[in-house]
Amino acid sequence: QVQLVESGGGLVQAGGSLRLSCAASGRTFSGHAMGWFRQAPGKEREFVAAIRWNAVGTSYATSVKGRFTISRDNAGNTLYLQMNSLKPEDTAVYRCAGAVQYGLVDRESSYDYWGQGTQVTVSS
Repeated sequence: QVQLVESGGGLVQAGGSLRLSCAASGRTFSGHAMGWFRQAPGKEREFVAAIRWNAVGTSYATSVKGRFTISRDNAGNTLYLQMNSLKPEDTAVYRCAGAVQYGLVDRESSYDYWGQGTQVTVSS
């Protein structure tokens, strides 16, 4: 089984940037689709971004398109989320997830393993 640990969250002012990392251990995730989800207080968890197993192909939620970039380093077993032009509405706990399949996966139910999450807070 693959274990995921997120890092890089924190407090940032609106307009600022953060880079989240998701380190995998236990087994390689190189053949798996990966994604990021977030959950704000009082709201349901929502899809943020996804990436194919070989990084050729990405998908984004409309709310983050053009501001966030998902990437992966299969050799280093790490997934990233670069977040620019942050807004207060981006405040949430961000979790990375992996799916034992090759394609783009934006359904929460399709993911097989999850990290614990990292808090991102954007002040106005």
